[in-house]
Amino acid sequence: MMHFKLIHLLVLVPVVAFGQKPRARDIGIPFNGTPGRFNAITDVEGVEVGYSTIISGQGKNIRGQGPVRTGVTAILPRGKNNNPVFANWYSLNGNGEMTGTTWVTESGFLETPIMLTNTNSVGVVRDAVTKWFIKTGWHKDDFWFAYPVVAETYDGFLNDIYGFHVKESNAYEALNSATTGPLKEGNVGGGTGMMCLGFKGGTGTASRVVKVSDSTYTVGVLVQSNFGKRRNFTIAGVPVGKELRDTLDYDFKAAPSYRQEGDGSIIVVVATDAPVLPHQLKRIAARVPIGMGLVGGRGENGSGDIFIAFSTANRTAFQRKDFVKVEQLPNDLIDPLFDATIQAVEEAIINAMVAAETLEGINGNKVYKLPQSAVLRILKKYNRLK
Repeated sequence: MMHFKLIHLLVLVPVVAFGQKPRARDIGIPFNGTPGRFNAITDVEGVEVGYSTIISGQGKNIRGQGPVRTGVTAILPRGKNNNPVFANWYSLNGNGEMTGTTWVTESGFLETPIMLTNTNSVGVVRDAVTKWFIKTGWHKDDFWFAYPVVAETYDGFLNDIYGFHVKESNAYEALNSATTGPLKEGNVGGGTGMMCLGFKGGTGTASRVVKVSDSTYTVGVLVQSNFGKRRNFTIAGVPVGKELRDTLDYDFKAAPSYRQEGDGSIIVVVATDAPVLPHQLKRIAARVPIGMGLVGGRGENGSGDIFIAFSTANRTAFQRKDFVKVEQLPNDLIDPLFDATIQAVEEAIINAMVAAETLEGINGNKVYKLPQSAVLRILKKYNRLK
């Protein structure tokens, strides 16, 4: 009996020790690939993530008062150290916004944190990042410029989005609270008011560890997931959305007539410690839609599907005056990173949905959490449980 209890406790350690809810793997959903220690973007050494979550009020929407269901997420590639990283970006469908990308492509570097929030808060968050640079002494010289990278998805079905509730202080909170280690998922940060594939969505993360020649590298992903049609929703190749078509749908009391199923967006941030250069990072970002497709993403007309990838390798690459040598992974060896990206994106989206809770927002609009027991019955029906 004692031996049985010891085994039981060991199995629970990954969830209980870090105070996390059970994640997709923990409830038996199968995925390909080997995750890192935390199965999170923070498995890439140096990457830090912070949140500001704003939930207040209930009932009828009064513009400027709420209800409020929104927030901010901050991803810092090298933590709170100003050391730019090689980066690039890609868009599957451009019905959305990610600021600062023109210079990322032109220069090949990401020089700022990546911030995620709601559609109408991009401006205030962008300005706040610049002010945060001044407050924290991010730049050591007196003359500098920066183009903060801020991306958005739309949470206006649950959140008083025209009330502009995200303030500079929320951006500061996300930046200052950023840390390594396990991450909260679901209704947190910029993902607080988001919906996905017919159910509650939000923030999710995952990682993969891969062997390339004699070296081991990590690819980590964070998603702000707010996209897709329920009828396309797929888990492990199983048509879960079709099987769940009769379960509770979005309960919108006052949805606009022009809204179409599938409207929404997804922002994906990919991090790796592999020594890849900007043109290779664009290729990695371009593989994100394959992971989306595995769960049912189609890049609908009303969806902003925008992705950015960066590498923490080549720590001395960013120089203003000195020549520098950099290390580059050969293109012929890059396929494991493509596979890792696809696998981590797939799992991060499902992790966001597994963690998310039912949320009621403005005017009684309600989005329901993924019915996990029903999902497991369906996967069992198709012989896809672990």
